[in-house]
Amino acid sequence: MPLQSTLSGGCSRAIDTQSDGKSFEQLRKECLQNGVLFEDPDFPATDSSLFFSQSAPIQFEWKRPKELCDNPKFITGGADRTDICQGQLGDCWLLAAIASLTLKKDSLARVVPHDQDFDSNYAGIFHFQFWQHNKWLDIVVDDRLPTVRNRLIMLHSASNNEFWSALLEKAYAKLHGSYESLKGGSTMEAMEDFTGGVGEMYDTKTGPDNLFSVMKKALDRGSMMGCSINVTTPKTFLILLLNWCACFLQTTSSAESEARTSTGLVKGHAYSITGLEEVNYRGRKVKLIRVRNPWGQVEWNGPWSDQSREWDYVDRAEKTRILQNSTEDGEFWMEFEDFKRSYDKVEICNMTPDALTDNTKRHWEVSLFEGQWIRGATAGGCRNYIDTFWTNPQFKLELQDADDDDDVCSVVIALMQKNRRKLRKEGLDMETIGYAVYEAPDDNEHVNKDFFRYHASKARSKTYINLREVSERFTLPPGKYLLVPTTFQPHKEADFIVRIFSEKKATEKGSKNEYVVLITDMWLLPAEIISLKHEKKRHDL
Repeated sequence: MPLQSTLSGGCSRAIDTQSDGKSFEQLRKECLQNGVLFEDPDFPATDSSLFFSQSAPIQFEWKRPKELCDNPKFITGGADRTDICQGQLGDCWLLAAIASLTLKKDSLARVVPHDQDFDSNYAGIFHFQFWQHNKWLDIVVDDRLPTVRNRLIMLHSASNNEFWSALLEKAYAKLHGSYESLKGGSTMEAMEDFTGGVGEMYDTKTGPDNLFSVMKKALDRGSMMGCSINVTTPKTFLILLLNWCACFLQTTSSAESEARTSTGLVKGHAYSITGLEEVNYRGRKVKLIRVRNPWGQVEWNGPWSDQSREWDYVDRAEKTRILQNSTEDGEFWMEFEDFKRSYDKVEICNMTPDALTDNTKRHWEVSLFEGQWIRGATAGGCRNYIDTFWTNPQFKLELQDADDDDDVCSVVIALMQKNRRKLRKEGLDMETIGYAVYEAPDDNEHVNKDFFRYHASKARSKTYINLREVSERFTLPPGKYLLVPTTFQPHKEADFIVRIFSEKKATEKGSKNEYVVLITDMWLLPAEIISLKHEKKRHDL
C-alpha cells in the first residue's frame, strides 16, 4: 500500500528508537531518580562505535563535557553556523548541512530539541530527531565523547564549553552504526534527514543562466544549500585521522596541502552556502555569494575575500552590514562568476518541490512507495540489460489533470535507496541507481521484455549515480505511465522508496480540483499484480 509522505515533517511525533523501548523522557527521569548518569547500551563508549573496518590507530578517551570544562552548555547564545568546526572525521558533507540547518530555526528546533541542558535536569542523556524514509526518529545518546589529550577530536564548537553540535554528530553516527559510517557523502543526504525535504542538484558549469536568481530564491524560501569541488582521489578515514593528528601537532600533512588550491579552496570538500547579495561596485552591480568551510578555517583568498581591496569601493554601511562579524571562521564572500568557475556542484534541499524558476506557490500531493530489488527476481538492472530489465518493480501512474493554464502535468520523482550507510559494516555501500518512465499500455499486466525493446522512455533520471537519492522534475502530458526504478547493473540487492510529488497551482478557496496523479497498480514480481486502493490527501505547503 502507498504511504502518505510529508515534506517538512509537520507535527508528526518522532518514533522512539532505543532498544528497550523507552523514550528520552523516561530514561532521563529514571537516571535523575537513581542519581546516575546515562550510559547508552545501544551505542557504547568503545572503539566499535568509532570504527567498523579497523582498530583504533591511537588511544581515545571517552569523556563527558563536565570532565572537559568547568561550565558546559548545550547551546551558548543560540545555535549558529560558527558552532560547527570539523574534527578528524571525513564528514564535511554532514557539517555543511548542519551549518545550513542553523539558518532554518524552525527545522533546527525539531532536529535539536531545546528541552535539554547541563543544568538542573542534567543526567548525561541527550536526544535528537532525524527524518528517515518517511518517518521521524528520536535518537538518544549519552554525552561521552571521544577525546585525545582532553580535546574533542570530532565535530566541535568554536566555543570550548558548547556541545550541541558534537552531540548531534554523535546521534547521527549512532543512527548509522558508527562514526566511520559517516565518512564521505552528499550534503543533500543530511539536508533531507534534517527536513524530509526534496533535493535538486545543479552543475555550475552547465546550469541555467539564471542560477544566481534560482539560488537566491531558494535561500529566501528557506531552502538549504551546499556546494563542492570535484576530486578524483578520495581520502580514506585513516588519512583524515592522520591529517588531524598532524594539525593537532601543528604540522602540515602532504595530503591536506595537496587538496587545497592556490586560492584557498579545498577539492573533494563540502561547503555550505549561507548568503547571496548584490552590491554596487564602481558603478556596476556585482553578484556575491557567501560560502562556509566546515573546518572553521581555510578560506578563499581571491577577490572579495575578507580583507580584499574590493570592499574599499563598496558603500560603508553596506559593507558593514555584509561583513558583520567577519573573521577567520571559515566563512567568506566571493564573486558569483568566480564561484561558478571554482565549484562544480550545488545541492539544494527544498521544503516543498516548488520550482525555483518561477514565483508561483503550488499545492503538492505526495505519495510514497517501498520496494526491493531482489537477486533472481526483481533486480533487473538498467535498460542496457534488456533481458532482465523488465523484471524490475513497475509502478503504473496516471496523470489525470494538467496544470492550470497548461496542457502538461508537473511531477517530481525521487528514488531513494534505504539503509546503505548502516550496511557499510557488512561490506555494502551505495548502489548506482536511476529510473525510467514509459507511456503505459492500456492493459493491466506486467509489461514484458518486448515492450521495452520497442518503446523508448518518455522521461528518465539524467544519470545513474551512487547517491542515496536520485530526483528529477518532469512535465508530461496527462495519461498513463510506467515508472521503473532500477540499479545500474542487474542482480544488485537493495531496499528503496519512491516519492512522487505531483504539482497543482494554487486556486481560490472552495474551488474543486481533481487529483493530479493517481497510482493505480504496482508490480513487484512478473507473476504478481497488486492493486492499490490509494487514498489521496492534498498537502498545501
